[in-house]
Amino acid sequence: MKKSRITLFTGLMTVLPALALAEDAPVSEMTYILNTFSFLIMGILVMWMAAGFGMLEAGLVRSKNVATICLKNISLFGIAGILFYLTGYNLMYAGVDGGFIGSFGLWAADDAAALAGDYSAGYSSSSDWFFQMVFCGAACSIVSGCVAERIKLWSFLLFCAILCGVIYPIQGSWGWGGGWLSEMGFADYAGSTIVHSVGGWAALTGAIILGARKGKYSKGGRVNPMPGSNIPMATLGTFILWMGWYGFNGGSVLALGDAASAIEMSNVMVNTNMAACGGMIAAMAMVQILYKKVDVTMGLNGALAGLVSITAGPATPSLGAAVLIGAVGGVLVVLAVPFFDKLKIDDVVGALSVHLVCGVWGTMAVPFTDAEASFLTQFIGVAATAVYVLAASSLVWLAIKHTIGIRCSEEDEYRGLDISEIGMEAYPDFQTVHLGGMGSPTPGFGAATVAARVATTPVRQN
Repeated sequence: MKKSRITLFTGLMTVLPALALAEDAPVSEMTYILNTFSFLIMGILVMWMAAGFGMLEAGLVRSKNVATICLKNISLFGIAGILFYLTGYNLMYAGVDGGFIGSFGLWAADDAAALAGDYSAGYSSSSDWFFQMVFCGAACSIVSGCVAERIKLWSFLLFCAILCGVIYPIQGSWGWGGGWLSEMGFADYAGSTIVHSVGGWAALTGAIILGARKGKYSKGGRVNPMPGSNIPMATLGTFILWMGWYGFNGGSVLALGDAASAIEMSNVMVNTNMAACGGMIAAMAMVQILYKKVDVTMGLNGALAGLVSITAGPATPSLGAAVLIGAVGGVLVVLAVPFFDKLKIDDVVGALSVHLVCGVWGTMAVPFTDAEASFLTQFIGVAATAVYVLAASSLVWLAIKHTIGIRCSEEDEYRGLDISEIGMEAYPDFQTVHLGGMGSPTPGFGAATVAARVATTPVRQN
């Protein structure tokens, strides 16, 4: 259970000083302050990951869809905040008591005891809400990149609202809110399953129901590459995500008020870093072996694969074990990308390979380094989450499809969602001009202007 998880080592190191200093009010208040500070700073780092997702996806989609993907990534974060306030937090944490769901209702801060001098809560309730909320936003970001370049903006955002307000918090209550998986001993330190595979399962159903982008797969089974618009931007996004992951995993210690917590946080951050290193190098080596050249995007996704893989259990491995866990994730992501292509499941940024496949692997890897974890319990948690999210997401996607629709028209997809969905482009100086009946020129450009631009400006390939 994330909110009350504590290792045996941490427990001993925390309880003994507390017994000796129980009457020392300033120390108790300082512990409260440090724990609250940790939640806020680590939450800001996790929020920074939203920028990483945005830049990674903007770099991996084609130029005609970049503005739309940027808008999706910032708007889904706004939706996550509002929905986690309206229903999400209480569904995840209020009155779960070993069951399957919390309670419906608005979240409200409750720090009256601390203001009166009672710091037994351990941290500010608002800092806790903020830290849990940014994790919810991360799950939505995973879906964004997978279904990019052919989904309607408002249909996607509607799905995000339901994912953040209902689907994510209900399954989250099972493991982190004191629910039935927590009672069984399911271990998911920072969310390989509860965050990453949930986003992956939701993205998988969306990609299947949406269908592939036009021209991605030929009738003979050929996979047609659709290169992204900006590799440097995708690389920047990966660096931002890597940095933000220190808050994602490090903040999941859930304390910084004593030496034991500080030591555990340090170990978690170092293991997180080493797993990313292992994943990146393993992915690069695997691509070199299989394809005789190193693909930059595979290297980027290899680092992310290592990060996802270590997220379920970053506190217990040695440095060498962390590298190996990440390296397995890096190999898996290289194998998973062509696997999904063979199934004709179009995943624009490799989100399924990174977050779904490696989320499952990372969760199942925990018992290798944590003697208290059980392979059977881990499998039950993975399977139960998969069944629930697949079913719930499918119902939501299908309901949206048969009401307001989820996919843009073929013409709009050809022109790009930047024009058809939001009416502006990320790179107007390099805009694509479509002639021959495949859509009218961009609003604001007359026919003469377009003709002049065609004569003097190279047309960007899509």
